[in-house]
Amino acid sequence: MTATATQDLLLSRIRDVPDYPKPGVMFKDITPLLADPVAFTALTDALAELSVRCDATKIVGLEARGFILAAPVAVRAGLGFIPVRKAGKLPGATLKQAYELEYGTAEIEIHAEDLVDGDRVIVIDDVLATGGTAEASLELIRRAGAQVAGVAVLMELGFLGGRARLEPALRGAPLEALITV
Repeated sequence: MTATATQDLLLSRIRDVPDYPKPGVMFKDITPLLADPVAFTALTDALAELSVRCDATKIVGLEARGFILAAPVAVRAGLGFIPVRKAGKLPGATLKQAYELEYGTAEIEIHAEDLVDGDRVIVIDDVLATGGTAEASLELIRRAGAQVAGVAVLMELGFLGGRARLEPALRGAPLEALITV
């Protein structure tokens, strides 16, 4: 399947839900894509190809929809999967990173031992919006001693400026969006 055909297939399976979760927001629902085995396989294959091209050794998935996408990509690419969770969800020793939200702050964390010096990590998520969570995950990866191989997302909401926010934190690593809206 060509990149354009894959993009068209994925886009055709993303449903617009107006006024969710609040009036004026057009929510991009990926559950129809996940329910379609052909589309989900095409998405998994495309992200696995990006992971291999970035020479990644591990895949980080961001809570929660990033888990759904990143875990099968890790299996397909033959790489380890590391979940980045909201603070307080992982047992044992963790590394935490605070980041700014529109209204306040939040924290994410990983298990301290899951990434090691020499790992090349690609971050996978469903959507790049404002870039705050992705930016914090890059800091966590580097604090664990690993290198950032790239960031890959199903969909970039270009009008929210996440790419511009994330560029300095990428330090030259690629940011790939399969779809930009």
